Amino acid sequence: MARLIDVPEAERNVILGLHLPTFDTQPAVAGPPLRERRVAIISTAGLHRRGDRPFTLGAQDYRVIPGDTPAADIVMSHISPNFDRTGYQADVNIALPIERLREMAADGEIGSVADLHYSFMGATPPEQMEATAHELARHLAGDGVDAVLLIPI
Repeated sequence: MARLIDVPEAERNVILGLHLPTFDTQPAVAGPPLRERRVAIISTAGLHRRGDRPFTLGAQDYRVIPGDTPAADIVMSHISPNFDRTGYQADVNIALPIERLREMAADGEIGSVADLHYSFMGATPPEQMEATAHELARHLAGDGVDAVLLIPI
């Protein structure tokens, strides 16, 4: 992980000058205990299946990653020069912790693991993603997902 002090001054000024939008929020709602929830993963690591269309800078869409996709068939097209991929290359669970969720389901800590998981390109301004986020929320609800594990990269 790069420290801000280690980033070249020009890039540091860009990072420090980023506009962070605010969004209307709704209060959290009560739901079933975690041990009864169906959980999906949403990552911003620019992950996709080998052979799928790679992400491009500013991509506003997402890729669907079936839970049974072998780790060797998941690739990363995240294009930030500030992201060190060595952890991901050693263990896909850094950016898509599907094996950890399966262990939690087997141990009864969560109800089940969703069949489908999702990845976005993390370098896209959040205010451009609202329509896509609503679309994905409809897919998640349709799949009975009532909890997501967000993996911001």
